[in-house]
Amino acid sequence: MSIDDFRNLFRNTLSGISEPEEIENLCFIALEYVLNKTRVEISLSRKCELSTKEEQALKEVLNRLEQSEPIQYIIGSTEFYGLKFLVNPATLIPRPETEELVAWVLESIRENVKSKTNILDIGTGSGCIAIAIAAHDKTANVSAVDISKDALMTARENALTNNVEVDFTHKDILKATKLDRVYDIFVSNPPYIRALEKAEMRDNVLLNEPDSALFVPDDDPLIFYRKIAQLAYKNLAKDGILFFEINEYLGAEMLYLLKEIGFNNLVLKKDIFGKERMIKAKR
Repeated sequence: MSIDDFRNLFRNTLSGISEPEEIENLCFIALEYVLNKTRVEISLSRKCELSTKEEQALKEVLNRLEQSEPIQYIIGSTEFYGLKFLVNPATLIPRPETEELVAWVLESIRENVKSKTNILDIGTGSGCIAIAIAAHDKTANVSAVDISKDALMTARENALTNNVEVDFTHKDILKATKLDRVYDIFVSNPPYIRALEKAEMRDNVLLNEPDSALFVPDDDPLIFYRKIAQLAYKNLAKDGILFFEINEYLGAEMLYLLKEIGFNNLVLKKDIFGKERMIKAKR
């Protein structure tokens, strides 16, 4: 089987499951992973024959994709904000929208120059937000918490891989009554998808990514935001800032919640897809 033969098999197998552009991208990722070649090298060697080992490995990737397993879990990593992150079923797969949240935080750090900016990332998962901030701004003193010990193991490994220091702590934020220090910035991308929204989601997410990092009760979808905002209000420095990634359908409710707690200078921001996905509030 040549590389071109495999590409045809790949397209035919996933046709009707994914969009053509996505199938093409997934195919290249699979080929890059198994053959350890760049896309340019693959394109220039389309007629080359695959070894038996390579063919078996590629068919295994294809089979797992056909079962709706995310390509990121299959190859064990993904890219986020220009950095490589290990991911697995204990962690969410970082999304492009979250990169926009990181960019917003970094912009705020630059606008409010300090010798050291103390930042807390709540619900860190793979550590993508905390690590990206620490890697791109050396004035940032970054801490992060998560309820999942398995996720924290992955986050610590990602920090080592990307050569940054982040203080990771195991904590159930819903049970926290106080924090040990004051921070300049709180940032969080907590669970925010209501059960009623599951019908809009794809199987590769529903069947693989951790429910505890995705879903909240329909009758209290702001449960994490309320708790985190209350803790932030008590533990933010003067003029401290709270950043959230939010449910696109609950922007108005988030504005009301933050005002009620006492925050001001609220900014609701749309992501690259035009969805109300981020919010910023000052202490």
